[in-house]
Parts: sequence; structure tokens; C-alpha cells
Amino acid sequence: MEDVKKRKVGEAVGNGETSSSSSSEEEMRLLLDPLPKPQLVHLLSKLGSQYPSIAEEIRSIASADPVHRKLFVRGLAWNTTSETLCAAFQVHGEIEEGAVISDKTTGKSRGYGFITFKHMESAHNALKAPSKMIDGRLAVCNLACEGLSGASTTPDLAQRKLYIGGLSPNITSEELLKYFERHGDIEEGSVAYDKDTNVSRGFGFVTYKTVEAAKKAIDDPNKILGGRNIIVKLADSHKGKSLQTQLPTAVVPMALPMAAGYPQPGNAHVSTTPVAYTYPQTVASYPVSSYPSPPTAPTPYQAQPQISYAPVTLKKESLGLPSTPMGIGCHLVWCVWKLFGGIR
Repeated sequence: MEDVKKRKVGEAVGNGETSSSSSSEEEMRLLLDPLPKPQLVHLLSKLGSQYPSIAEEIRSIASADPVHRKLFVRGLAWNTTSETLCAAFQVHGEIEEGAVISDKTTGKSRGYGFITFKHMESAHNALKAPSKMIDGRLAVCNLACEGLSGASTTPDLAQRKLYIGGLSPNITSEELLKYFERHGDIEEGSVAYDKDTNVSRGFGFVTYKTVEAAKKAIDDPNKILGGRNIIVKLADSHKGKSLQTQLPTAVVPMALPMAAGYPQPGNAHVSTTPVAYTYPQTVASYPVSSYPSPPTAPTPYQAQPQISYAPVTLKKESLGLPSTPMGIGCHLVWCVWKLFGGIR
């Protein structure tokens, strides 16, 4: 009897009729709205696994935005092309677009590129193994929306990234990684190559996934690769040392040529002809006309007009002095005669 009722309800639903137990879309929204995100994700994933139509709907909605399926790939070899990059990632799914970024001026690779998958799950499959060997170098990928703030820039990166020095020019990136993977899983690593000649520069870098693996590589007493003793240290410590060794080069003492008569300290005096200049040096005459006279300062006060006065004549008393000059003795005689002679 119950089976007959269920069959009738199913037929009614199939014919477009709604039963009293069925709920509308609005009622479902009211029920789902207060649920937290983890519960919604669990519910939808369960429904998607049971019903292919729901799974296809979820897949199309998730893949609509390319930000969820675009990867940023760094650490590429200088000779890696867009074709080889796409070939390395097409094992994870259909690729919509892929390209290596090149310098606009030189046309050479800049060491990174982008891969955009057609479906979001393909990008997630590629991220399960972010390190991938491409053209002899271990490249690393992460979501492009994360940029360089992905997993490789975690706070303990300084304790996981190692500098490997003293490498033989014949050592490849594959040989370097194979040698160091005995200490633990490697996240990223490569030999440093010259960008123009693609020749090894004699050093490289290895980034482990754990700090413990990096410590094992540093403490390993047997550091011989390619018949050479190699240097293994933290990359940050090597960077600081290289800066310190480069600073004193600006103050390296240099022996300057000096003229005869001016011996250099610590050396015996030898009279030699000076190089590049001679003594004494002639000095050009000082240009007098190059400095003009300063301008005359304006008069602070207005000049007063000159006042003319009438000439004054001095009146002389006539004492009967002779018009001709006389000596002193004659003058005294004349004065005495005038005095006594006048009284008479």
C-alpha cells in the first residue's frame, strides 16, 4: 500500500504537480541562509556526488571566474617557451591559455609565466604538486591571484632556503636537486644560470618544505658534488655577507702618480716624470671683467640746494704802515719814532 502511494506521488511530481510535502525555492533559501559556510560546502559536495546534474551546475559556476583556474609559474629556465610550458601542465586538464612572459626590449624570457585551465578542478589538481621539473629546472606554481604571497613566502622561508656555492659548471639543476633530496622534500631549487649565455654561474638555491630537512643539509659533513667541495648555508646569511664584502671596495687604496720632489710614503724617492700632469701648472689670468662693479646705492636723503651769500669785505685800519715790507729791526725803530714823535 505504501509503495502505491509513493508511486502516485512520483507520478504527480513528474507531471508538474506539487505535493504538500514539497518545499518552494524561497523556503529552501530561508532554511540555508543561517547555515555556516562549512555546512553548506558539505551539503553541496554530498549532493554533487549523488546527482551528476548538481555536480555539473557546481562545476560551471565555480569555473566562471578565471581567477580560480589561473596559475602563476615561476623559476622557469631561460630557454623555456610557451609550448613547453603548456606541455608540462596539460596532464592536469584542458588548458585555455598559457604563455611565458618575455622582456619587451630583448624578447628573452623573464623566468615566469601563466597557465589558465578551462576548469577549476584542473588547476587544483596541478596545485597538489606545485613543484614541476620543466627544461631541467624545478618550477613552482600557485594561484595567480596570490602572486608571490603564496606558500613559498611563509615566515620560516629564511630557515628553509639554502645557498649552494662552489658548484662545477657541469652540474645541472636536476643533479643538484637529486643530490639534496636525500635530506627531505624539496619545494623549489635550481642552478643559477646567466641570462644571456645560459651558462652556470657556479652557485644555486634549494628550498626545502621543512626546516628540519634544511638543517640536515647544512649539518651534513659530506658536501662533495661533482668532485668538488660545495658550500651549503642559509641563503639569507650569504646575502648579508656578500653585501659586507662589497662595501669596502669603494675605499680601496690606490697609488697615485706624483711629481718629482714629492715621494710617496713607504717608497724610496725616485725622481720620475709625472704621469698625466706636470708641475708647476700654469694658472690662467684672473678675468677682471667677469665681476662687474656693484651698482651705486641710491641717496637716502634729498640733496639740499646750495645757498649763496653776499661777499663781506673786511675794513682795515690805516696805521700808517709802509706799503713795502721792512725788516724786524727797522720796524721796531719806526714804531718807537712814531710813538714819541707823535706826542710832540
